[in-house]
Amino acid sequence: MNLQTKAALISFGEVQLSLQQRQGRISTAGPGAGGNSIFFLSGKRLVRLSVVPRAPLRLVRLTEGVALFHGEREMARGELVEPLQHCPEQAYLTVSERCIYDCKFCAVPKLQGGVKTLAQVMNLVEHAQETGHMTAISLTSGVAVSPGQEVIKVAEMAKELQRFGVPVGISVCPVPGANRILRSAGAVEVKYNLETPDRDLFARVCPGLSFQAIMEALAEAVEVFGKNRVYSNILVGLGESDRTLRQSIDELTEMGVMPILRAVYPHPLRVGEAEMARPPADRLLSLSHHLRRALDRHGLRGDLALTGCYRCTGCDLVPHRDL
Repeated sequence: MNLQTKAALISFGEVQLSLQQRQGRISTAGPGAGGNSIFFLSGKRLVRLSVVPRAPLRLVRLTEGVALFHGEREMARGELVEPLQHCPEQAYLTVSERCIYDCKFCAVPKLQGGVKTLAQVMNLVEHAQETGHMTAISLTSGVAVSPGQEVIKVAEMAKELQRFGVPVGISVCPVPGANRILRSAGAVEVKYNLETPDRDLFARVCPGLSFQAIMEALAEAVEVFGKNRVYSNILVGLGESDRTLRQSIDELTEMGVMPILRAVYPHPLRVGEAEMARPPADRLLSLSHHLRRALDRHGLRGDLALTGCYRCTGCDLVPHRDL
């Protein structure tokens, strides 16, 4: 699978399986929460695809491995990779599968799932470690009661997770003091999601959240966690312009923050609440090349990630890994 093919697969984003094939794993994280997915590995490139009945892609089993087809055209051959918890090689866990905020692109507030206890998190990580394939732990979380309580809860978990001897990364809604709390708990990386760099659009799709507060938390995080250790999801396909995205990439990387360009997932539970269009492959490629140049300009490296999305690479075109 070359770079152009991976971009095309991400642009499609969905795959259909036959009745005889396994149905993938259920995601509890972010905009795509509640859906099944598979991880497809071809060469050194990995892609995660949501499983839906009438997807543009279909998975075909071969004598050896599997292939992805678009219509009658074979896109790529490879194999399915079994995730540990949410993604391969990581115990990637959602602590609070609910949220008091109502971001218009995200399924989590609609699903209002459960909240994991420390005992449940430890048990899941122990099972992941028993496979012998766990190289990292990533905790992400909605906001069950308040952002401050969520930070404290996740920090307490991070402290206990140090016993497993692998890097721990955290993605939460930031509050003042969160960086030092999480760093003191042993976290090595953080991700605070800006979601969209368009401030007017942010106000519409993330009501109740502060764009400026997230930017300030990201800036402080670079001081606390250091170079190559601070990340932020930027959704592509909410109606933002490429010019705004490129300006944001330049601004964030100059701060020392590593943007994650995430193709928006138009979840069925959010139909009509926000403009959501899966970006075409050429747009993803152009923006990802711009991101790679910006990272290079500021001495940042995508292949040095210890946890999270840059380490996984399944959902995105990751600089220094895919391109």
